[in-house]
Amino acid sequence: MITIRNANDRGHARHGWLDSRHTFSFADYHDPDQMGYRTLRVINEDRVEPGQGFGTHPHRDMEILSYVLEGSLEHKDSMGTSSVIRPGEVQRMSAGTGVLHSEYNPSDSEPVHFLQIWILPDRKNLKPGYEQKTFPEEERRNRLRLVASRNGREGSLTIHQDVDVYSALLSKGGKAKHVLKPGRFSWVQVARGNVSLNGQILNPGDGASVSGEKALELGSAGDAEVLLFDLA
Repeated sequence: MITIRNANDRGHARHGWLDSRHTFSFADYHDPDQMGYRTLRVINEDRVEPGQGFGTHPHRDMEILSYVLEGSLEHKDSMGTSSVIRPGEVQRMSAGTGVLHSEYNPSDSEPVHFLQIWILPDRKNLKPGYEQKTFPEEERRNRLRLVASRNGREGSLTIHQDVDVYSALLSKGGKAKHVLKPGRFSWVQVARGNVSLNGQILNPGDGASVSGEKALELGSAGDAEVLLFDLA
């Protein structure tokens, strides 16, 4: 079964410098029917104006992935990490027992467009940690490239949960397929472009929960970018 979460039905927050769309309940947006999917808790699509950002704030007991689509995102945290994330790079921060961090758009002329994803960890009070890796375009073109997993296989980021996260860049007529093992679930999130999922059309910002399917076939009539979560 595939259930589409329409982009226009997401929560929306506009704070001048920030335009944020919430796939699941977050901050002032609360929908008891949209509290996440399996261990996937948050998918926020954020656009931040030049020179603006999120000041230092705390997190704990959460696996946080940042995925930049356009522009760049500067990250600093209480672990001493300082980095800039650009398209093709994915960041993982394990908040664990507690971490402070900030996220800013370092550009004085270009906005940054990114996805922030929260996954519930498999246990609480983990030691905080940070990881960032680059996944070249050629590794994601018309194929699902593993970018995060529980065991960090295939050069992916390591997350503390039984979740595999894939990224794909689809070109016109491009296709990618993912086989779901029995008892596994999936969430598909369209970052850009239009994507067909087992024959159903997903538009930019749309998501879809998947259960009881043996395989997922992704295609596109034009350029598109998509994330696929394989969940316990």
